[in-house]
Order: sequence, then C-alpha cells, then structure tokens
Amino acid sequence: MFHAVIPAGGSGTRLWPLSRSHHPKFLHDLTGSKRSLLQDTVDRLEPLADATRTYVVTGTAHATSVARQLPDVPDANLLIEPSPRDSCPAVALAAAVIAERDPSGIMGSFHSDHLIPDGRRFVETVRKAVKLAKDGYLMTIGMTPTAPETGFGYLRCGKKLDGGMVLDEFREKPDRETAQSYVDQGYLWNSGLFVWQVSTFLDELARQQPKLHDIVREIAAAWDTPARGEVIGKLWPELPRISVDHAVMEGAAEAGKVAVVPGDFSWNDLGDWDTLADVLESDVDGNVTIGSGEVLSIDTTNTVVVPRGGRLIATVGVSDLVVVDTEDAVLVCPRSRAQDVKKLVDELKARGDRAHT
Repeated sequence: MFHAVIPAGGSGTRLWPLSRSHHPKFLHDLTGSKRSLLQDTVDRLEPLADATRTYVVTGTAHATSVARQLPDVPDANLLIEPSPRDSCPAVALAAAVIAERDPSGIMGSFHSDHLIPDGRRFVETVRKAVKLAKDGYLMTIGMTPTAPETGFGYLRCGKKLDGGMVLDEFREKPDRETAQSYVDQGYLWNSGLFVWQVSTFLDELARQQPKLHDIVREIAAAWDTPARGEVIGKLWPELPRISVDHAVMEGAAEAGKVAVVPGDFSWNDLGDWDTLADVLESDVDGNVTIGSGEVLSIDTTNTVVVPRGGRLIATVGVSDLVVVDTEDAVLVCPRSRAQDVKKLVDELKARGDRAHT
C-alpha cells in the first residue's frame, strides 16, 4: 500500500506580502488553476493514493484551512504539529503513524508548494522510486539542473541500478562557482521528494536519531486513541529542530542506503516571485500578472504585478520589477532581488511586527 504524505508548513517568506504566517503560499492559488498549491498536490497524487491514504502534516495555525480545503482527507490523517520542528519530526511522525496502521506500507513525502505541470510523468517517476524502495533503499527524486542555482542542494550519484542510481553524497547549497562545477559534472538537484518503506526509514531513524525515533513512535502509538492530545502535548517539545536531510539522508547516503530516480518532469519549487513568474504565461512585453485585479501598464517590460489589494496598479516606463499589492502592504523590488524579500520579513519579525508577517 502506498501512502502520500504532504508536509505543509512554513510561511513562504520570499512570496511576502501575499504569503503570510497565518495564510502561507501553499493555501493560495498562484497559478490561476482555481486550486491552491496544496489542492493541486493532492490532485497530482490521486493516481497513487486516494484520500484515505493521504496525510498532511501541518501546524495548528493552518489546520482549519487545510481541513477546509481537503474535505475528503480523514481528520485522523491530518497530523497537527503543536509547534514547528523542521522536516524530520514532521516526516518521521507520518512514517510512524503509517507504520502503526500498515507496517509494510510505502510512503512518499511531497512538498505542498511545488509546481509540477506534467502529472503523468510525475506519477511514472514515483512508481519507479517505489520499485527501488521495495529493495530497501531510501529513495529521493533528483532533478536535472537548468542553471547553477545556489538555493538547492546537489546530489552526486554513483552506481547504476535498474531505473535509478545509488547516491554517493549529498552536497549542501553551494556558492555560484561551486554550483556551476556541480552542473558541469552532472550532479542533480535535491528536490526533497522522498519515497521509502516506512519500516526502512524508521530503522534508519533509530540508528541515527534514537531519541527522535522513540518519541515519534510513542506519539504514533497513541495517535488513534483518546490519549493522543495528552501524549503529543507532553512529548513534542522534546523533539529537536532538524531537517530530514541532516538527520537521516546524509548519513544513510554515506552507508550506501540511498538511491536516486531522475525526475523526468518539469518542476519548480516556486521559491520567490521571480521564479514563479518564469513558469507563468507572460504578455508580449514579458510582463506577468498574478491574480485577477486591475493592471494598467505603459512602456513596461519583464515586470511581475500581483494585484491583490483591490486597487488599480499602474506602471509607466519600468522594467524588471516585482510589484505586489495586498490590503495592508505593498512590495516593490527588482526581479533580481526577489530572493531577498525574506530579509524584509526577518526585519519585520525583529521589530515585533506580527501584523505584517
């Protein structure tokens, strides 16, 4: 049995001011599909796992919105984190809950905020990963780089397998010169999309992170009982803040336990306004409008406008800008500085300005 797990956390700070901590990017329709990114993710996974085998790991602030957007997913499959603890506790809790219900199950972990237009190829790739997961590998899906991006981790692949390759090493986010050398050497991007038998993952978690393993197993044992709230409230704060890459995958790769399936599909992690605009339809002047608000542009090129504040947005004689208008905040920045929007959010937080974050 295949189980789909969707971690839905974070606040998408690089898509501020539309994406906020109380309503992050995965709850928005950013592509004009009339479905949120979270709903699109569930739709994409439907050929692999129906709603009864779909799990969403999210925080208390987003639980009501997630349940409202996904009415077919059982309440017991909404795994609510009392506080954020990074990706490993989230994924590990899902693996442990699935193991209680289906000890021989296979799970995949898929981000709630990625754009993957070709659902058929995506499903075919996941099925290849499932086949190798049955052989005991922790699987990751690697994407062919299109540029020397510094915002992604890189994968150095080794021995070939039937449909994939053994992973020799994870490489962390590099500087641009190093990233270019990785691209030249044929490294793949780390997509953060994983597939494994829950028993294999939990065994590796126990080897590398025994305390984390024991806590999530205890929480999972109580998940379908009246003691759930008491147990998770007591134990969750003891969990470390650590990513699944650092906690499990890097060490497992050193032990030869990780394999990679190349992703034969278009993929974008929608990390900022510039990368989002790159995958959306533009007008003859290269301008992209995200949303249905009113925009008037004269002598404007290669500019991203997000009219969500109910006002007319007008531009004259500008190029290569991002203009985002919401009810209580306006962002203007060069497209080349789109990743730096996170610095604004960090500054607002440092000021104690919760209203705008």
